[in-house]
Amino acid sequence: MVASMTRNLPSRGPHSHPARGVIFATALWRGVMATLVVTLSLVTGLSPAPVAAAPPARVAAWAPACPPAAPTPVIAETPWPQQRFDLARLSQITDGSPVTVAVVDSGVDANVPQLSATVRAGADLLHPGGDGRQDCVGHGTAVASIIAARARDGAGLRGLAPGVRILPIRVSENVEIDGVATGGGDVADLAAGIEAAVTADPRPGVINLSISTARDDARLRAAIRAAVAADIVVVASAGNLAERGNPTPYPASYDGVIGVGGISRDGLRVPTSQIGSYVDLVAPGDDVVAASPGGGHRRLRGTSFATAFVSATAALIRARWPDLSRQQVIDRMLATADPTPGARPSPEYGYGVVNPVRALTEVAGPTDADQPALPAVATARAAPERRGPDRSAVTVAVGLVLLALAFAAASVAIPAGRRRRWRPDPVVTTLASPAEPAVATHDQGR
Repeated sequence: MVASMTRNLPSRGPHSHPARGVIFATALWRGVMATLVVTLSLVTGLSPAPVAAAPPARVAAWAPACPPAAPTPVIAETPWPQQRFDLARLSQITDGSPVTVAVVDSGVDANVPQLSATVRAGADLLHPGGDGRQDCVGHGTAVASIIAARARDGAGLRGLAPGVRILPIRVSENVEIDGVATGGGDVADLAAGIEAAVTADPRPGVINLSISTARDDARLRAAIRAAVAADIVVVASAGNLAERGNPTPYPASYDGVIGVGGISRDGLRVPTSQIGSYVDLVAPGDDVVAASPGGGHRRLRGTSFATAFVSATAALIRARWPDLSRQQVIDRMLATADPTPGARPSPEYGYGVVNPVRALTEVAGPTDADQPALPAVATARAAPERRGPDRSAVTVAVGLVLLALAFAAASVAIPAGRRRRWRPDPVVTTLASPAEPAVATHDQGR
């Protein structure tokens, strides 16, 4: 709300001493200049920085023993999603550096050759003292490789954003791979993992949640709200139970979260990919090549892996335009998505297939003839954080400068005018105070 202040400056009587006008103008000048300094501090962001939250505890060298990983072959062919997304062109624009992507999952095996230079120490909610850099089931490793795998001789796989840093947060081994459910972990661990990602330093610019639950949990909902408030792009899988009741998936259905479904190479929805208003984008989710613990690769299916492509795209956008808010990143991805069958948005495909090249090169907005207006659903989920100078504050600052100059001139002109026997009319000045500045966010290392 913009407040107003009214100050009356009456004309002085005939017996006023000329020096008093100068004294009064000088005092007013000082007051205006003090107000100007405060306003400029709001405009330029010189207010005290917020205190960063403490990072999660990390022990880089410790890891509980995992069963030996079954050897898998290295796949030399270029995976079809990479052909669709034109990684050669992407690499000419940005590789995602220096953005950090938090992979809240089953951990990430940091010994995988294509990930060894990418994975930093994170957190382990299953084994206190761990740092997330081990993966007994391979799910988180596969997700991380789709996002950030480095090029390797003889291997066709390469991540969309090989320059990002992966922050592994180990929360669950209760995942389904090739139709087999295994391991442990619960909703409380998932919520705690998101909280750990939000408080990490440097804070991630993207959180990948290739995990879902049918339970709407208060702590999980609060953790998502905290991530959104921290200006983090949160991407979650829509789930793989379309043929088994299609339950509402969480956290994909929470406000502010990008819900991701899966498509096959023909562009059609994978039959198991869930359907609902929580689907915002789709990405490759069938016959997806990903890294496996032990160093080889395997072919996988599911919205978990589709989610990784969207997270990588968000990281690329944040790398190219670090000043964009999370909402602006989301708007750009939705507005530049490739068309899919049916209406847009649709419960099966959301706004379409994520397209990282278009997201990095096109001007997305309602004035583009070949693109739709920015989706209303994205704007409704969470208002964009204010970033950079506030225009109303800039306007006030400029007005104050002009006002200060006017009073400086008046300090000289008024005494001279009195000698010529004229009096200034009463002056009524209405000064609009700047709106309160948005809370600053710590955006290092996104």
